[in-house]
Amino acid sequence: MPREQALSRISRGRGLGRFGALMALLVAGFVLQACDGEEKQKGQAGAKPPQSVGVVVVHPETVMLSERLPGRVVAFRKAEVRPQVDGVVEKRLFEEGALVEAGQHLYQIEAKSYRAALKAAQAELARARATHALDQKKLKRYEKLVQTQTASRQAYDDIVAAAEESKAAVAVARAEMDVAAINVEYTKVNAPIPGLIGRSQVSEGALVTASQATVMTTITQLDPIYVDLTQSSSKLIAARQKIASGAWKNVTDAPVVLVLDGAGKTYPHEGRLKLSEVVVDEGTDSVTLRAEFPNPDKVLLPGMFVRAEVSQGRVEDGFLIPQRAVQRAPNGDAFVWIVKDDNTVGRRSLTLSGTVGQDWLVQAGMKDGDKVIVEGLLKVRAGAAVAPQIVGGDKAEAAAKKNP
Repeated sequence: MPREQALSRISRGRGLGRFGALMALLVAGFVLQACDGEEKQKGQAGAKPPQSVGVVVVHPETVMLSERLPGRVVAFRKAEVRPQVDGVVEKRLFEEGALVEAGQHLYQIEAKSYRAALKAAQAELARARATHALDQKKLKRYEKLVQTQTASRQAYDDIVAAAEESKAAVAVARAEMDVAAINVEYTKVNAPIPGLIGRSQVSEGALVTASQATVMTTITQLDPIYVDLTQSSSKLIAARQKIASGAWKNVTDAPVVLVLDGAGKTYPHEGRLKLSEVVVDEGTDSVTLRAEFPNPDKVLLPGMFVRAEVSQGRVEDGFLIPQRAVQRAPNGDAFVWIVKDDNTVGRRSLTLSGTVGQDWLVQAGMKDGDKVIVEGLLKVRAGAAVAPQIVGGDKAEAAAKKNP
């Protein structure tokens, strides 16, 4: 009730008796107090506090651009062990599935016949050396005789030829002895590389031949290990074009982060990109990239399906803003709401360059220190006064941790 109406009622109560007048005064007091309360409430309702919004403060930072690619684990080296001489397997000297070293003795093939052949070759070499030594002595004697014309020139030429022939016979005998010694050594089947050895395909008593197609066993080297990744040729070309234009900086010797499929866990050891194939697969229109990873615990096994984060390039002084902060205009243009210096809401149009994790990479439209609204977006409008509250920490701190 307005104050004027209350006072009017009090004045009209003067015509009553003393008791009536007293009651009128009491009623008027209550009415005035109620009126004052109503006016205070109306005043408070008219001055609403600014809307509280959550913001992130953005700063330029070096942004590493990567792509998650599928791949398969491939053995670093794989050796199929085959015999190099014919014979019967006498012993198997390894445990299946064990770790073997390069040069470790795996099988013993019967060697008696090869040792006998070696002894025969050694005897033949001794005979050839003796013959050559005798021819050398004859040659020295004939040199003196031909000078005194005691021996004919023809006899001298014959002994020279005989000495050369016996010398060649020594070389042949030595080579045959070397071959025999090699065959004896080949009766010991050794591991050509270090790694995990598989099942044995032959047992004691089996006859093996030097030209057989069946392997005796297989050794796989797992540390380090390769991961072959596939990338779309169009994306690879696009990345190279951005590097060539200067929009991205080239990344050399960048780490490759591996994600184990199914488990979703990050592999604890970083890898390095080793090569990129120069041929595009016609069936899949993709290019194969090969990365090398340490594998000391033998977690990665050949044939496993994995995914890897591969660095494609980097952007200097880039801005990252959360994806939830970006909105689209009816024409499709991207924009964000920001808090200006006077704590009012402003609209900022953006040019986006792609996503990096849960953030958008901004190509144009952001400035250092901008406060981007990420919470309370449904209640803001251009020019409205707001009370900004920083959420998720300052982007400068995140950039400093990311790029120490």
